[in-house]
Amino acid sequence: MINCIIIDDEPLARKGLKEYIADIDFLDLSGEFDNALKATEQLSSGKVQLLFLDIQMPKITGLDFFKTLHHPPPVIFTTAYPQFALEGFELNALDYLVKPISFDRFLKAAIRAKEFYEVRQINMDEPKQGDQAPDYFFIKAENKLVKIFFDEILFAEALQNYVVIHTKEKKHITYLTFKAVEEYLPATQFIKTHKSYIIAVSKIENIDGNIIQTGNHQIPVSRNFKDEVMEKLLKGKFLKR
Repeated sequence: MINCIIIDDEPLARKGLKEYIADIDFLDLSGEFDNALKATEQLSSGKVQLLFLDIQMPKITGLDFFKTLHHPPPVIFTTAYPQFALEGFELNALDYLVKPISFDRFLKAAIRAKEFYEVRQINMDEPKQGDQAPDYFFIKAENKLVKIFFDEILFAEALQNYVVIHTKEKKHITYLTFKAVEEYLPATQFIKTHKSYIIAVSKIENIDGNIIQTGNHQIPVSRNFKDEVMEKLLKGKFLKR
């Protein structure tokens, strides 16, 4: 069961979500709130596994509230305003539901949350080899579990509500969040060059200004990440005369 809560200032919206949740056997509703600030205590308990969060609310928007959480649970935004979708996905939302929400669309979002937890549990349960962590992880792609070895990955790319993992042989599309993928990838082997890109350090062929070449792909380096990227890549490895 996935323990979830609803935050929405509209009584009818909360009622609709409650009815949908009651019809899905792997969701368990533990609370509903008409104000985001009222949910702070329950969220800080660490027991909330999924948050259905409205965006346009009095006092503080759902987006701004979510940014204040130190250890936020996976979130599905629910709103009547589709223009906030991009910002929602930049916050690593599992999904973004536009009101009025059909049960079919809600079910797809709920299944995505279920797959997220199933994959995370599989990766957490993977046995370690001695004191070393496994050199691979699993993702859900094309309705099956796919084992991805770290040394096969060229880069990972965030695209709206899914992530594309590019390997030497093919690309895998998964509905994990970009943040979840980043957490699986060892920081010693991968580096984030942009809010939407993580690249394998060993696969970098050259750097030309703000562009990294890996295979046939050109990966951008954003200004916010450039100093960190260059320091990590060149420290102790840049030969000078």
